[in-house]
Amino acid sequence: MALLAVVRIRGVPGRRPEERKTLELLRLHKKFHAVLVRDDPPTRGMLKVIENVVTYGEVEKEVLAKLIRERGRLVGNERVTEEYLKKVGFGSFEELAEALIEGRASLKDLPGFKPVFRLRPPKGGFKGTTKRHYREGGELGYRGRAINELLLKMI
Repeated sequence: MALLAVVRIRGVPGRRPEERKTLELLRLHKKFHAVLVRDDPPTRGMLKVIENVVTYGEVEKEVLAKLIRERGRLVGNERVTEEYLKKVGFGSFEELAEALIEGRASLKDLPGFKPVFRLRPPKGGFKGTTKRHYREGGELGYRGRAINELLLKMI
């Protein structure tokens, strides 16, 4: 089972009630916020409801490690440090990323870790429009491994 990175691209106006509720359940309250979710049928159903608001895909270990190092935050807006990782039983950011992807660990297991990553708008802007699906030349919906390129531009 893979780990999906979900990034909100569009804002609040014009959202249907079921879209608003699903975004709330996934903790995607603002544009350019990202969360990590398991790739299972219930989650895929939720992503189908909000695919006109978010983009998502399978995250790679190196990108996930960089995301946690650069954009991961603890309660009180503290950065995630090597000392914190050692305290919770991981030797490095890469080790934590591997455990998350393989399902041996969860962000819920890490005390004080915020489950939402606040990203910047992508450097160089989006390649396509933020109003069309990825397979139609836009930025929304499922994009598979290409999510890693977008995350690197936004970290």
